Formats: sequence, C-alpha cells, structure tokens
Amino acid sequence: MTSGKQARRQRQAQVARPPVRSTEGRRASPAVLVAALLGFVGIAVAVVLIVVFAGGGSGSSSATGATLPDADVIAQQFDGIPQRGNVLGKANAPATMIEYIDLQCPICRAFETDVMPTILRRYVRTGKLKVEARSIAFIGSDSERGRQAMIAASKQNRAFNFAQLLYFNQGAENSGWLDDSMVASAAKSIPGVNVKALQDEMSSSAVASEARTFDTQAEADHVSGTPTVLVGKTGGKLTEVSPGQAPDVATLSAAIDRAATQ
Repeated sequence: MTSGKQARRQRQAQVARPPVRSTEGRRASPAVLVAALLGFVGIAVAVVLIVVFAGGGSGSSSATGATLPDADVIAQQFDGIPQRGNVLGKANAPATMIEYIDLQCPICRAFETDVMPTILRRYVRTGKLKVEARSIAFIGSDSERGRQAMIAASKQNRAFNFAQLLYFNQGAENSGWLDDSMVASAAKSIPGVNVKALQDEMSSSAVASEARTFDTQAEADHVSGTPTVLVGKTGGKLTEVSPGQAPDVATLSAAIDRAATQ
C-alpha cells in the first residue's frame, strides 16, 4: 500500500505550496526585551533576564503552541457543517465520498486547498454529500504523528478542521515540521478544542485501533497512493475517481452528481 508506483508518482509531482508558516517567533525575542530594560536596570539584572528567557522560552512554546495563520478562514469553511468523528456532512446525504489522505502529502495539500473548498460549498454544505476521511501514513514518522493527532481531533469532532490547518501550514516531507509543537498549535487554533485532551488521546489504544482500521480499509480498497478518492451512492458501492491522480473539481463534481441521482 505504501510503496506502489502510484504513491511515488503522486509524491514526486511538483506542486506549488503556500509559504510554510512558522509557529515560532510570534513573541518578542528575549534580546529585544533585554535591550529595552537596559536603560532602567543594571547590567546584572539584564544578565539574569537573558538566562531566564533562554532557559524557559522554548519549553513554553512547545507545550502550548502558537495560533496558526488562516485559522479564521478554516473555521468559517467548516462552520455549520456537522462533524461526527471522521465523517463530515449530513448523515443521510445521498452521496458518500471516502478520501485516503496523508497529512504530509503535497498532492493531498493541493487537493484539499484547491478542490475541496468548492466541493464543501457545492455539495457538503447543501446536504448532498458526506465525506469520510481516512488518514494513512506512508511518507514517514511525521505522517504517523499527524494521523494520530487527526484521529484524536476526531474524538472532539474537529478532524477536518485539524487536517485543513495542517495542509494550509504544510512543510517539506520528513523535515520534522509536523512535530508536537505543530500539533499543539493546530489544536490551539481550533475554537472549542481541548488541547491537552487531544495530546493525551494521541497515544490511546482507541486511536491506535482506528489507525489499524484505516490501514485495513486502505488495503481492501487497493490504495497505493494519496489522495485516493472514492465516490458512490450512500450505502452502495463506491468507485475510485481519477485513479492515479487527484481529481479536479469538474471530475469530482460529475462523480458526485451521478452518485446523488442514482
């Protein structure tokens, strides 16, 4: 599942990414603060401040994260659309879409940020389509951490907000960008999410079990790359859309229209 030609072909495609947004550097630096104090306190106090800032700053950032850019845009994108675990949209929607995604995958990023906003507005928000997201991990350890966090976010019914935030702020594959601090930042950026509960849930047996289920389902659906998108009538057989590549808006819309009218 994780090393097929399709996976390599999709991952090697050149995709223009949005600028990588750093979750650091949003507070005034210790050096700037110390410089401002030098006119009012002695050199000895300034030295103490430098030591305090150097020793404590990074730990706080890692524990709490920083609010990510575009959080408000994504909140509006999903506002009012029901989420239940890893399912988005009206429960009795006539059409169903299943998407296999990797949060590190640049092709997934392009699909989620360029195609899915139109699909959400046109079909999910109107009650014609429900979307089931199955996060898999084949690129590296960051992918595994990302899917654990996304599944944990699903326990608070915010999996889709979480995934979209990471796609908007995606870094280079296996560069270490999807670390614990990024997970905390994404969780903190979603209104109503309990960050600590999400972090604790990541290592739970329930999350591990759901991840194994996604892997089993991916094997059954012959998934060899991400994104893999299947569409069909709710309760019926789902068919892969645009095998070997991410579907565009027109192709995916046509598949949804067919499924919804069956």
